[in-house]
Amino acid sequence: MNPFAINPRTFSTSSHLIENFRHLPVANVSDMMAHHYRASAQLKPMHDLRSNMAGPALTVKTAPGDNLLVHKALDLAAAGDIIVVDAEGQTTTAIIGEIMMNYAAKCNLGGLVIYGAIRDSNELRQRPFPVYALGISPHGPTKDGPGTINMPITLGDMPIHPGDLILGDGDGLICIPADQAETLLQKTQEKQRTEERILAEIQSGSYNTDWVDERLESLGFRS
Repeated sequence: MNPFAINPRTFSTSSHLIENFRHLPVANVSDMMAHHYRASAQLKPMHDLRSNMAGPALTVKTAPGDNLLVHKALDLAAAGDIIVVDAEGQTTTAIIGEIMMNYAAKCNLGGLVIYGAIRDSNELRQRPFPVYALGISPHGPTKDGPGTINMPITLGDMPIHPGDLILGDGDGLICIPADQAETLLQKTQEKQRTEERILAEIQSGSYNTDWVDERLESLGFRS
């Protein structure tokens, strides 16, 4: 049996979608998705948070503690892709470090998401290139496989298909199914405009909180 399944990159994602989502808070997108397709809260940013991460997922499934197919994915990815690696949540062995991060940045990729561990954390934290991971370990990986590239994976409870849109900021990660992205963008932009209006009302002193008591009454509370 072949221990590897390496599929070509066949998806395409609108740059319009990517750039518009990049400027929206992940929390607002999550609200508009009823909190579905969100990654484990244990996945944390390991980089200097200067900008949000947004791009299509190039998916990798690898054996715990092995990064052979992550190296292969770096060579298959196109500019802007986010390499998303299911390393089965094992955090005793690092999957990527400073060298692979620098190579990914040199290739103009959109980021790295590791459902596992990274190392060289001091160096990664000084760079704006987006890297998310579960933990940190000094121990290096093997390069034996098995694994897959460009097949569906799951990070915790978050399913990801190749080409799905991955968003990340300081609050965490979310996956947007490719066929829902256009509709979700419009809904989230509307929510963003609403929140900007509320913030302006707070600053001007005109914010009305009557809705709180109205909501309590609708749920059966009587003062």
